[in-house]
Amino acid sequence: MTRTAVTTTARHRPSWQHRAGQLAEVLGTLLVIFFVVFPLIWIALAAFKNQIDVYSTRLLFKPTFDNFRAIFSDPIFLGGKVWVSTLVSFLTVAITVPLGAAAAYVLSRHRFRGRDTLFLMILVTQFVPAVVVAIPFFSLFRKLNLIDTPIALVIVYLSFTLPYAIWMLRGFFDSLPVEIEEASFIDGCNEFQTLRYVTLPLVMPGILVSAVFAFISAWNEFFFALILTRSNSLTLPVGTMNITGPRGPMWEQLAAAGLIVLVPIMIMSLFIRKYFVEGITVGAVK
Repeated sequence: MTRTAVTTTARHRPSWQHRAGQLAEVLGTLLVIFFVVFPLIWIALAAFKNQIDVYSTRLLFKPTFDNFRAIFSDPIFLGGKVWVSTLVSFLTVAITVPLGAAAAYVLSRHRFRGRDTLFLMILVTQFVPAVVVAIPFFSLFRKLNLIDTPIALVIVYLSFTLPYAIWMLRGFFDSLPVEIEEASFIDGCNEFQTLRYVTLPLVMPGILVSAVFAFISAWNEFFFALILTRSNSLTLPVGTMNITGPRGPMWEQLAAAGLIVLVPIMIMSLFIRKYFVEGITVGAVK
């Protein structure tokens, strides 16, 4: 072997620093996965444990469905809470997506005085702490007799899901070439037809991301639901506060309720993960 070949082989041979970096990267990834996934696995296991096994660290136990029967029976009865959370979440999505798409399209395609200022004001609302607007919302809804109603929750949730949808979808509209819409105008389509048949299908990843964000935000929201509801319109996260007994928190039943909260989110994330990544990496940047 010539000196040149030996030098080339040594140059391409991984150094110990490179190997150490790769090992550290693998270990870091495993640690992140452990700390993210382990709590979910533990909740899933605890949901099927009895009162004795829930305080142990055993991975092998006899599973039971008594916890789910208990939380859907009196006095807890989470069935009504699940219905309220589902209703509020779907109403929030049904309003957020069309209004957000329409507003984002106007802010992207139409030029008018104060457009950038209006868009900036919409984004600024995202930085307002929830506790600042809680009292004004409560006073307003009390005068309108909307306390403890799903309508109040939907209105509040729109205050933070709609600005996000506008911001996300405007990025998609801005990244879409105007020539595509101009071609449809030449073919005889009006603006509404172009938006429906040409533009919206092309920005569907952003619409899906906005819809999922709106659903998850409404489904998981706790602070406003705790303040604006009393008994009739309790959501699932607030309803879990009532899972207590003579021995204090019923951890096995709390785990079962937590698993019910997680299942819809995990299912939606599984089916739209491709569009979610595309929506974050493409739609947010012009």
